[in-house]
Amino acid sequence: MSDSIGVAVIGAGMAGKAHAAAYRTAPTLFSPVLPRVRLVSIGDVNEQLGAATAARFGYERTDATWQAIAAADDIDVVSVVIANRLHLEVVEGLLAAGKHVLCEKPLSDGLADARAMAAAAARASSVARVGFTFRRTPGIAAIRQLIQDGTLGRVLHFSGRYWTDYAADPMGPMSWRFTGGAGSGALADVGSHLAYVAEFLCGDVRSVSGGRLATEITRRPVPIGPVVGHDHAEVSDVFETVDNDDYAAFSAEFEHGVGSLEVSRVAAGHANTLTFEVFCENGSATFDQRRPAEIGLFLNKGQATHNGYRQVILGPGHPYLAGGLAMDAPSVGFGQNDAFAYQARAFLDEVAGLDPASSLPRNASFDDGVHNMEILSAATESATRNGHTVTVDQKEMAR
Repeated sequence: MSDSIGVAVIGAGMAGKAHAAAYRTAPTLFSPVLPRVRLVSIGDVNEQLGAATAARFGYERTDATWQAIAAADDIDVVSVVIANRLHLEVVEGLLAAGKHVLCEKPLSDGLADARAMAAAAARASSVARVGFTFRRTPGIAAIRQLIQDGTLGRVLHFSGRYWTDYAADPMGPMSWRFTGGAGSGALADVGSHLAYVAEFLCGDVRSVSGGRLATEITRRPVPIGPVVGHDHAEVSDVFETVDNDDYAAFSAEFEHGVGSLEVSRVAAGHANTLTFEVFCENGSATFDQRRPAEIGLFLNKGQATHNGYRQVILGPGHPYLAGGLAMDAPSVGFGQNDAFAYQARAFLDEVAGLDPASSLPRNASFDDGVHNMEILSAATESATRNGHTVTVDQKEMAR
């Protein structure tokens, strides 16, 4: 283990900022056993945006190309947070240069590229992981624990939704998020999250059916300048065709139980609503990302007239919290930005050859990322085949 780890983030947009901030916070989580973390570079083709993000989060410089980061001797770890279609070239180049890579989900914009990335990771001597951020949300991990320790017991069925409204405005600017073909829209963007959360609780998806994709806003104005994240921008009077999905839904057969998954990017009033209920032999549990510091729990005990969901406020008795956040007292709270910091800490621990801090799960492998995309591909195929059942290849996944 070296005496320091140099970090870069490629992509200075919305999620890129989350990664940049997370590396800054990661050494302060749990025991101070990491080597010194050097915040070296923010990479972005938009040099002004890259420089602003570097200055905001305390990185030493900005680079305009991924090649410059790959060639830099002072960089060891790189987060790749750019358009999905660009992942393959950048990740392959970074791995070939010996960099440790944390790639945002979904792994790529198509299965062929994702499998090529997994093959590159298998050849590499460095660590390659994909960001399944919600695996580190204490409420979701607490529900998983209640299933696995028998409190809730065997899963019967799962109902999950991830509603967002970043594309609800028909005058929102055209960007890479609205191109890529069937299954590369809301299904890939937020459905990828919902799929791995469902598997985290219910085991591997065996098959999907009832697939449905819909594009409700079919044309969008071309922006005059760059578009960052989900931001609006000044637009022209020229419109281009949206060729992927605003809405997607499918049913799944899991290793344990069955379920339904529904996602949208045009759900007005829902900026970032990941919510689910999981129904088990001994009761049920619910989670809502809008209230991430609590879960709902129902157990099949007592008289039915006196029973019901109870609010469970998360605290140091739940996964990852004790000794993690600076103030780890009961009822202090936890949010999605904290999950990015936990993700970064788990990655840095692995790069440094350390045991995971406070039982944080390792980040997902590229093989896990391929499996996640196989689920999305199966949902897309089901939609194109009028809802027919499509089997998902089974592999031994690292959980």
